[in-house]
Amino acid sequence: MSNNNNQNIDSKDFIIGALVGGMLGAAAALLLAPKAGKELRSDLNEQAVYLKDKSNEISHLAREKSSNIVRTVSEQSNQVATKVKDLTSNLRKDIDKWRLKEEENASELYGEITDDIQDEAQLDYDPANEQELVEQKY
Repeated sequence: MSNNNNQNIDSKDFIIGALVGGMLGAAAALLLAPKAGKELRSDLNEQAVYLKDKSNEISHLAREKSSNIVRTVSEQSNQVATKVKDLTSNLRKDIDKWRLKEEENASELYGEITDDIQDEAQLDYDPANEQELVEQKY
């Protein structure tokens, strides 16, 4: 992007330099040429009209190019915004799926642990053994 920006600045500087040089060259040629006052004024008038037309043409071209650039940047920013929205939406969906899966896994694991504890409690419970433990303790 920086290289493109430098190229635009260089092109702009070149155009400005060419215009200024052209004007100075035309003015020098008119002033140094051996002509009568009436002819000189006529030539200056023609050159002024020419320069005015040329500057209008260049300004029109600059406006056209800048509007194209604005349009392109706008389209690209809209495309980027759409992609970001899509990615964000997909990311949210993936996170929600992951959370739901983890909740199901946690619920399943909780059920398995609870079942294991109940099974262990039933296996270890022996009323005769319980009476013996109570007697030993007291």
